[in-house]
Amino acid sequence: MDYADIEMEAVTIELTDEELEQINDLAFTQHRDNRDAAIRDLLDEWLKNQK
Repeated sequence: MDYADIEMEAVTIELTDEELEQINDLAFTQHRDNRDAAIRDLLDEWLKNQK
């Protein structure tokens, strides 16, 4: 999917050191050290739980 054509709002969040550590752990263990993929995975999980 080409995300360049999608208009989206920018979102900024603040994370605690503990939350960053959890993201880094997830990135290392499940996403070949890809932090962006780990964040997308966690965001997807959170969005699914909001329904």
